[in-house]
Amino acid sequence: MSFLPSIRSLRFSWSDLLAFCLSVCGIFIAHQVTVRIFEAVPHIEDEMAYAWQAQVMARDKLTLPSPPYEKSFLVPFVVDYQGQRFGKYPPGWPAILSLGVRLGVRAWVNPLLAGLSLWLLYRLGQRLFGNLVGLLSVGLTLTSPFFWMNCGSLLSHPFGLFLTLAFGLSWLDVFQEGLKERRLPVVLPLLVGALSLGLLALTRPLTAVGVALPFVFHAIWLFWQGEREVRFRLIAFALLAGGVSALLFLWQYAVTGDPLLNPYTLWWEYDKVGFGPGHGRVEGGHSLHQAWVNLKYSLFFGRHDLFGWGQYSWVLMPFGILAVLWKRRWVALPALLVLPALLVIYLFYWIGSALFGPRYYFEGLASAVLLSAAGFAWLAGLPILPQENYVSQPGWRKWRRLLAVTVLAFPVIANQLFYTPPRLGGMYGLYGVTAGRLRPFLTEQAQALTPALVIVHPEHWTEYGALLELSSPFLDSPFIFVRSIGPNTDQALADTFKERNIVHYYPEEPYRLILVKKRSFDKSPP
Repeated sequence: MSFLPSIRSLRFSWSDLLAFCLSVCGIFIAHQVTVRIFEAVPHIEDEMAYAWQAQVMARDKLTLPSPPYEKSFLVPFVVDYQGQRFGKYPPGWPAILSLGVRLGVRAWVNPLLAGLSLWLLYRLGQRLFGNLVGLLSVGLTLTSPFFWMNCGSLLSHPFGLFLTLAFGLSWLDVFQEGLKERRLPVVLPLLVGALSLGLLALTRPLTAVGVALPFVFHAIWLFWQGEREVRFRLIAFALLAGGVSALLFLWQYAVTGDPLLNPYTLWWEYDKVGFGPGHGRVEGGHSLHQAWVNLKYSLFFGRHDLFGWGQYSWVLMPFGILAVLWKRRWVALPALLVLPALLVIYLFYWIGSALFGPRYYFEGLASAVLLSAAGFAWLAGLPILPQENYVSQPGWRKWRRLLAVTVLAFPVIANQLFYTPPRLGGMYGLYGVTAGRLRPFLTEQAQALTPALVIVHPEHWTEYGALLELSSPFLDSPFIFVRSIGPNTDQALADTFKERNIVHYYPEEPYRLILVKKRSFDKSPP
């Protein structure tokens, strides 16, 4: 496949070896962010829903029967519909995360995808602009707080980035260049590319539309100008990618009974793509004005979080555009246009993103990084074409390169000292969720109360949501946590779960567990 340096040889160039080492380092850095910043637990509603779905899929299920008094068993973005409980999110990412659950390595899934994405990014940069730009792309990404925030989380975006890069590289092989050099049968990259795009649609459908859009225009041009064999490849690619994408409707049918019913609307009826009444929470519905406000809001955080260069993380991108135009590197256009395509597509969605950076555009990170790397190389007088080799230059050309490297070093170092540490550190304990909230239930005294139904009396829902990490969707874990919604429901739950001890818990007194009822078959005195 296109991410292998050579199908004919196991030899690696110095740049391949360095990129591989950087990618491996990326895995461990991302894992450190996972365990040190996010403590390997869900913090926001999306992560909690993904974790719930992954646990269910790890036992080969898509839905579960709704629990009794379902409002007490609140799991954010997990809906109850026609007697069944299921997550609102498409199945792609929860299915991948469930593999980590099965193997007991959930905290390594996104870090592993981070490392793989770094390698694919290097290969894409190498293919489009040469070794130096490929390496520089990886180096810039390793300094990006935007990259680390998302790769350390349990969100779906790192998987989306991996699929986007795999798709882009495969497209190069099938329709642009590279097959003859590596003597690859066309069916291999065609399968990889189509499956990657299809899986992206099963993971983040709207993102898949944005990622595919530049390639659709390229496909139209190829179909018009290309030979019969190229047209056949395009048709095969479209059929395979479309067939995998269509499984989204099969999943919707499996969980709701209606292939056209989007589970998003079962949680929030207004959670739809488009404009006008019924789209979004704004009175009168989503509008072009609100789309513009959301775009500016997201990009404000994006121009800080991309590389941590104050408001100027984007500063090299215009020079990357000039480099592409100057060198007429048209082959790079589809991959580089993914980011602007995502900016346009997400205008149709009613909310922006800022907490983890502009994460709705995360799959366009490769476009931003490649443009920045190519822009720097062009300014520094470095090679920006694959066939160009690095040659040391005398005189002012040498000083030009040294000056460019020195100038770039200042914002990179400043970011590592003054921006990334507080930006990542500010994510610790997000919404008051920490691993420390679980510790009261890991003590010997608490374990002695199991099996227990714990009725939580939170002041804020996240105090309850943080505890879901210890509770199984199948209601067979030592602790089952429910949210108190009133004394009558609390008593009804106690009567329903007679085989469990009944414990009341107030998060403001974390190590005080109030046992109010022993399980009915326990003959020991209370």
